[in-house]
Order: sequence, then C-alpha cells, then structure tokens
Amino acid sequence: MILSAPEIIHRLDKNCGEGNLVITPYSEECQQPASYDLRAAVESLLPQGTCSLVHTLEWVEIPLDLAGTLWCRSSFGRRGVLLGAGFIDPGFRGQLTLCLTNLGSDDLIVQKNDRVVQMILHEVRGGNKSYSGRYQNSKGAVEAK
Repeated sequence: MILSAPEIIHRLDKNCGEGNLVITPYSEECQQPASYDLRAAVESLLPQGTCSLVHTLEWVEIPLDLAGTLWCRSSFGRRGVLLGAGFIDPGFRGQLTLCLTNLGSDDLIVQKNDRVVQMILHEVRGGNKSYSGRYQNSKGAVEAK
C-alpha cells in the first residue's frame, strides 16, 4: 500500500499511536497526493554527462513499518536528469544523498530548495529489522565506500 497525503500527515503526528515518521523541515508545498517532494539542501552544478551527489534539505526518519522509494521529479527528468539509488529502508534516519546523472545536452544548476525527487512511502508488513548501514544518521552528501 502506498501512503496517501492524509496518511503521511497523520504519521508525522507524534501522537498518532504508530511508528513516527519524521520529515524535517516539513513543507505543505512539498506534500503531494501520494508522495512528498524532497528538496536540495544546497545549490549544485550538474555537469552534462556526470553523476553528482546532492543531499536533501530534509532529515527523514522512516519507521519500521514503512519504506520509501525515490523518483526524480518529471521537471528534472524532462531535462535529462536521472536518479540512481532510490530506496529507503525501514529504520533509516538522516539526510538522503541523491545520485543525479545529467544526460541532457547542457550543464544544469539545481538551486537550493528545488524540489528534486518524490518520496513515495510504502507499508511494510511484519517488518522488524531496522536499517543499520554506514549511511545511518548521515548529514550532507555522503560518498560511496
């Protein structure tokens, strides 16, 4: 099941009685009917033909009964930007590092606060294992090992 906007908003409430979802800072402008748009934390140049790491403004905390899928917003896709590595495990906490590859014909600039990717939240049934990898509690763009 994909979470709808009302369910996402409900899960952000610390008193909802379920696992707490955290999206900080939260913006109503970023809330979509069945997803949440994550923003770029800093201005970044995406050189043509190159993969660039851009981190999200938002700090997210995903409870054990949810997982997230990331998709590049169509406004960037139409300019040739592709997103790699688009899954968020249950239990993840931190800023997300986006792997953005510019396959367009020109260099692009991602402005600070640009809505770059959509985070779609999915229900995970019977899950009891939490993410514990090296990207836990990450801040800023984190390079690969």
